[in-house]
Amino acid sequence: MATPRASWSVGAEAAGNGRAGVLQLSGTWNAGHAPDLEQLLASIEKEMPDQAAGIPVILDCSGILLLDTLGSHLLQKVRMALSAGGRAVLLQGLLPERQVLVDEVALPQRSKDDKGRDAGAYGMLADIGQAVVDAGKDLSSGVAFFGATVVALGRLLTGRARLRLPAVVTQLERVGLRGVPIIALISFLVGAIIAQQSIFQLRTFGTVHFVADLLGILVLRELAVLLTAIMIAGRSGSSFTAELGSMKMREEVDALETMGLDPLEVLVLPRILALIIALPLLTFLASMAGIAGGALVAFFYGGVSYEVFFSRLQNAIGFNTFMVGMIKAPFMALVIGIIACIEGFAVRGSAESLGSHTTASVVKAIFIVIVVDGLFAMFFAAIDY
Repeated sequence: MATPRASWSVGAEAAGNGRAGVLQLSGTWNAGHAPDLEQLLASIEKEMPDQAAGIPVILDCSGILLLDTLGSHLLQKVRMALSAGGRAVLLQGLLPERQVLVDEVALPQRSKDDKGRDAGAYGMLADIGQAVVDAGKDLSSGVAFFGATVVALGRLLTGRARLRLPAVVTQLERVGLRGVPIIALISFLVGAIIAQQSIFQLRTFGTVHFVADLLGILVLRELAVLLTAIMIAGRSGSSFTAELGSMKMREEVDALETMGLDPLEVLVLPRILALIIALPLLTFLASMAGIAGGALVAFFYGGVSYEVFFSRLQNAIGFNTFMVGMIKAPFMALVIGIIACIEGFAVRGSAESLGSHTTASVVKAIFIVIVVDGLFAMFFAAIDY
């Protein structure tokens, strides 16, 4: 193999005006000649001030016989060294496939000033700005996906699309039936803990029996639906994202489109419909489990009999108290389903992408669920419901 070489000359500038320094590169630029390439790079940097002072430089690579990743990296180092000080450097004579390799290794290099700025207030403001831009993109993509889902649902209601009932039943079994044990257990324990802490405080005022009022209103209006939505976001939302992401990586979504099937109708609608049906049912179950846990603790820890507890509960709550939590549930289910499907379809062809989007799905879904709960709380307070 030919030893890598470099020679300086002066020729016409590529634009046709003035003079330019021409650095002709030849030989074999690969890992087998790494020591020779390092010495050559040092000699180029040493001769550069004398050979190309104040004029543009053309890197003529037509004489390079072989080029690999290491050679491309060193070629990029030559290019960066020559361009120091704002000098124009033109790369020519590379074959198309070699040009692609050089472009791939030509990673952007930041100066020390940029690194210093990133470590201070400039970097913090840049991160905040990037977060705002990303939030805006997420909002716009979410609205667009929601619109596409509504259109697909409209086609379903008007008979222009087919409801895949087996897929809906399968998702109902996975989201609803298999989620019953964990949601019932968590709600029971949270209800018991709230009752215990409430009794501990109410004893100071001699009003232990008011634990039924506090627990009933808190569980039915807020805690049951919120706990259920958070559990579903972590359990089923992450599952939806992982499933759709894996299908995206294996190009199964593209295969559906090739067969003339709409992925929204086949993959998204069954999951969202299952969530909208299952979440209110699970919320009702969570409410009953939370109240049962509170009643049990009130009896054994607070000495409040079941008759007194449920009598106080019946007087404290009304039908509107129960309906507040049930009204919130379908909206939270819709939010969880849309976020999970968006993140699933956003997965690209790597395991790292799948993991990051699954994590983002859970975090975003829980955050939006809490925001939605707060908005509903303000709305119901405003209308005195």
